[in-house]
Amino acid sequence: MGYSLSYGRMNEILKELQQNYRVYAPRRWAGRGRYSDTDLIRYGEIAAVEEVVHDEKSDFSPKEIIFPITQPLFYFTEDEYRESRVDDQGLLIFARPCDINGIRRLDTMFLKNGDSEDSYYRRLRDKARFVLMECGTGWDTCFCVSMGSNRTSDYSLAVRFLPDHLLVEVRDEAFKRYFSQEREVEFTPEFVTSNPRTVRLPEIDSSGLLRKVYDLEMWKEYNSRCQSCGACTAACITCSCFTTSDLIYNENARVGERRRVWASCLHEDFTAMAGGLGFRATPGERLRFRTLHKVYDYKARFKEEQMCVGCGRCDDRCPEFISFATIINRLSDEVERLKKEASQEVAGQ
Repeated sequence: MGYSLSYGRMNEILKELQQNYRVYAPRRWAGRGRYSDTDLIRYGEIAAVEEVVHDEKSDFSPKEIIFPITQPLFYFTEDEYRESRVDDQGLLIFARPCDINGIRRLDTMFLKNGDSEDSYYRRLRDKARFVLMECGTGWDTCFCVSMGSNRTSDYSLAVRFLPDHLLVEVRDEAFKRYFSQEREVEFTPEFVTSNPRTVRLPEIDSSGLLRKVYDLEMWKEYNSRCQSCGACTAACITCSCFTTSDLIYNENARVGERRRVWASCLHEDFTAMAGGLGFRATPGERLRFRTLHKVYDYKARFKEEQMCVGCGRCDDRCPEFISFATIINRLSDEVERLKKEASQEVAGQ
């Protein structure tokens, strides 16, 4: 079912929705960008639909709404602890198809990756509903079509922003009452069908080939370029690594809280162990790990799609202008070369 609404009328509906939902969307934060006199676009609560930045890609994903950067897990004293709580309001999130698909990858990591679900993720994820935002043609760093994440049906509402009004599709019965007085129109959201950038996914089909991939010279090239800053993982919708830390209150050293905090596989100390041992000592090795996790390990384990959704935010945020799409294509070329060499060796025997 589709509806045509003015911006003013949509804001009235938004106020009604906010009685039951916290509404999040990509917003503009003036002067907060990475360069002088540039803006930052990231997710935050909105009070009016005009605040939604729909014609630019957000610098950061909506991941932090359901997987916060810093999240209290429980509070403790010397003889007891209490889990943190969340309020009763739902979460209504304006998101693009790639991000909705990316959150499905997070669902797999937090809810299917092991013997038990992550309860702290579950309690926020169950509250989330999505407003699909059309992408139009996408942006120059996007490669969502190559990753198969350009389409989704996992949304409650969909919206098309036009200069003087909005078109809204309502898929979820729970939201139809908010639009019962509106004018019905034919509206079905459109999805991106091609990107300026494409990637070719590597077909690593044996453990022997995987070992050769680990030893490729291409990884060493990034030792002098990658700063291991983790900017790409912070912007990535599907990165789920975290660490925990205890915050001890100054007033009483026996009272405090345990927090979950985002971590990055690109940080030098990510694999640090007692005695100073680490498993990946160089930036190239850490970038190799991240790349293979996104376009090999995840699919090999869960038998579904690849982990990367092609949003391109890692390319946008990298201070060294390292292109993840280029890395994937280089890896694919190397895999094909290794296969060809192996085939020639067999033929020559």
